[in-house]
Amino acid sequence: MNRKIFVLSAILLCAGFFALSAQASGAVEAETAVEEQAPASSSAWKYISAALAVGFSCIGGGMAVSKIGAAAMGAMSENAELSGKALPFVGLAEGICLWGFLVGLLIIVL
Repeated sequence: MNRKIFVLSAILLCAGFFALSAQASGAVEAETAVEEQAPASSSAWKYISAALAVGFSCIGGGMAVSKIGAAAMGAMSENAELSGKALPFVGLAEGICLWGFLVGLLIIVL
């Protein structure tokens, strides 16, 4: 399953770069001023990098929660006293998505 996710993310990354290069070549062919092209190009890179930061962190967080959550539920089914020790680890894995969102937000804002 990890290999499928890696291949899918690589395909999406390549498609994004191809779309960006097609947009850039279309902008060169159009008769617009040089001053108008530079902000559009940097804006596109900002949005793509923010999307990649959020996307990859959410994929990683989901993979971590699936593994840790399954192990935590298995441990709690055998010993109910472990719930206080196991659930914070699931919360830490969910925090990966939050950090990715914050990084993406900072990329867009700054």
